[in-house]
Amino acid sequence: MDRIDKKLLDLLQVDASRTNASLAEIVGLSPSSCLRRLQRLKSTGIIDRIVAILNPAKSGKGMKAVVTVELERHGEHHSQHFLERVNKENAVVQAYSVTGETDVILMLRLADMEEYDALCDRIFQEGSNVARYYTMFVKRTVKEITAIRL
Repeated sequence: MDRIDKKLLDLLQVDASRTNASLAEIVGLSPSSCLRRLQRLKSTGIIDRIVAILNPAKSGKGMKAVVTVELERHGEHHSQHFLERVNKENAVVQAYSVTGETDVILMLRLADMEEYDALCDRIFQEGSNVARYYTMFVKRTVKEITAIRL
C-alpha cells in the first residue's frame, strides 16, 4: 500500500459517495488507474465494506448505552452461546469479547427505555449464562468516528 492508496482510503472514509473521477482528480491519477486501485483495495479486503452512517437521533435510535457483562461459566462454548444470542439483536451495534473482570462489552442503540427493558428480558434472562451486567447510558458523545487513520 503506497501513499496514493492511503490517500484514497482516507478520502473514502470521510465520504464514500465521492465519484471515481473526483477521487482520481484529488490524488492525481487517471480515472481508470484510480478505479483499478479501488478494485484492488476491495479485492484484497483492505476495504471491508462501504456503508451509509445514519444519524442516530434522526433515525429514531438516539439513546446509546454501554453494557458490561460478566458470565457465570467461562470457556469458548459458554461465551460463544451468549455471543450468538447477542448477535441476533438489532439494538446491539457492537459486541466485544474482552479480557479482564468483564467478559463482554455491548454497545447498544435504542429508541427508548422500553426497548432497553425488552432487550434485557431477552438476552439477560435465566439460562443466559449471565452472572451480572452493568449498564451505562451515554449522556454526551465526545468522539465517535469510524475512520482508521493511515
